[in-house]
Amino acid sequence: MVTDTDGYIQIIEYLTEHLSLFENSIAPTQVTETVMSAIEIELCDQIITVCSQNQSLTFNQRNAIIREVDAIVYDLEEILSGVINNPVNAEQRAFITEFAGLIKNLFDTVIHKA
Repeated sequence: MVTDTDGYIQIIEYLTEHLSLFENSIAPTQVTETVMSAIEIELCDQIITVCSQNQSLTFNQRNAIIREVDAIVYDLEEILSGVINNPVNAEQRAFITEFAGLIKNLFDTVIHKA
């Protein structure tokens, strides 16, 4: 669906170009949210929005979207493996929100082309 598109490759390249945001970063000591939990929350919110905006999606299409999100999360875990359990800071959180929005836009594009 989306993980085999050029758009997805470009989004992953965008992430790798911004890896410095996650390396040697410092988060406030009271932060308990990790990079991974921030990714999961943002992606979930965006995918819920995709499904809500496209109520004509079949059960199988929704399952395909969930499988795609699982693959995306796996890719992110691989790319960010060294920092995935670190506390997230505001700059990282903003990037993750933007990144999840790009993923949503990619799903929107693929759904509307179908």
